[in-house]
Amino acid sequence: MRKVRFRLGRAFGPTTGRHELRAALLLLLALAACQQNPLRVTRSPCPAVAIPNHVGQVTRFNPPESRDADAIDFVAQIVDVDASCTPSEAVVTSEVRFAVTAVRRAQAGVALPPRDVDLPLFVSLVQGGNVLVAKQATAVRVSFPEGSLRGRGSGGARTDIARAAVTPPPEVVERLTRERKPTDPDALVDPMSDPLVRAAIRATSFEILLGFQLDDASLAYNVAR
Repeated sequence: MRKVRFRLGRAFGPTTGRHELRAALLLLLALAACQQNPLRVTRSPCPAVAIPNHVGQVTRFNPPESRDADAIDFVAQIVDVDASCTPSEAVVTSEVRFAVTAVRRAQAGVALPPRDVDLPLFVSLVQGGNVLVAKQATAVRVSFPEGSLRGRGSGGARTDIARAAVTPPPEVVERLTRERKPTDPDALVDPMSDPLVRAAIRATSFEILLGFQLDDASLAYNVAR
């Protein structure tokens, strides 16, 4: 396993009794005391983690140029993706862990030997949904024990993003968090309806994307499935 590292900068009915209603009111009051503003949304600086369409699985054939079902050598896929994030004042560090499982073809009358397969993958950091900030190639070794149809491997990646890069400008934060009175002209206007605000939030949003590094033929096969 090679590890990639980036550094970047319920409802009440008519039969409800008095005691039940009183208990429910007390519960609502307790919840209100715990959460003063249930409409406030806290935005996480941590990047989302995803596998793009069509690159989470790879099929290998033998011979390689064949696309017949009976020529499938093995099928592998990325599973068990797990991420942890540690924001600090200076950087936001994300650790991504994942596994690769594979199933190989059984051959009648042939014992399955132990086998290791190295599968190329990529890990990318994307800003605002469409700007590729960094991409690194890596590989995961999938090991098939002797006599087993199934193999497994694991991999991981780390990203360090500057806290300033995931923090919206102060004027945008002020517009989003400012308390507004019912008499204010913009009391009913969602700040996110402003294209400039949306753009600023999008620019400070990041994603970690991972998948198999596929050639054109393998990608076309996945798309056609």
